[in-house]
Amino acid sequence: MRWWCSAQATAWEWSWQAYPGVWLFIGLLAGSFLWFGRPVDFRRGQKGFFLFGVALLWGALDWPVGALGAGYLASVHMLQYLVIALLVPALLLLGVPDAAFRKLEGSLVGRSLRLVTHPLVALAVFGFILYYTHIPSVVDGWMASQVGSFGIDMLWLMGGLVFWWPVIAPVPDRPRFAPGLKMGYLFLATVLNTMPYAFLTFGELPFYGIYELAPPVTGISTRQDQQIAGLLMKMGGGVILWTAITVLFFRWFRREEAS
Repeated sequence: MRWWCSAQATAWEWSWQAYPGVWLFIGLLAGSFLWFGRPVDFRRGQKGFFLFGVALLWGALDWPVGALGAGYLASVHMLQYLVIALLVPALLLLGVPDAAFRKLEGSLVGRSLRLVTHPLVALAVFGFILYYTHIPSVVDGWMASQVGSFGIDMLWLMGGLVFWWPVIAPVPDRPRFAPGLKMGYLFLATVLNTMPYAFLTFGELPFYGIYELAPPVTGISTRQDQQIAGLLMKMGGGVILWTAITVLFFRWFRREEAS
């Protein structure tokens, strides 16, 4: 009980300083929802996808998850990664009406997105962010401050948006990037998780000093916490990506059967 009170007090101190920035960011994101288009522009369920994505992002950044992931538990930090980099970007993109995407066509932003969201480039960007933000020196350095911790979260979010864009967004149009190739693209993403998963799960010593030196908040050791983080990356990421592959497959199968 003593450790919980201490952790709670520290977490509340962290949240009091960090939450205004989180709340401002979430407020801006939710406010942009009004810009996306008129109510008639939204297909059925799109508003729900977007708002659910915003709610998940808020939960991942806010207390207690944000505080625990910022300096107490590597497993919670990994849970944040799964939510912010894999779940939230997909939900946000699914919630954007086509009319809002079409506004990008022909613009400078749209032309830039054609390059950045090319499947090979997007996969490379996502892989770089994945590996970079799990290097021990980067984690220990960035997570030592609230600004650095928030910066890692934003890198995950941006990387996730770039990663999911070729699969979900209709702009730019890529007719050659057929459903079969999209499934292969998502499968390659599951392979990217293998190396961090192996190091975290089978490493003999704790990798991250910030979690090794943190006050204990559970009955598990630092190494066990790290192993859970590795398993979450492998299994949790696999569930998300293979669910998307399955959805793409059945949509593709229904279209082929109908034609």
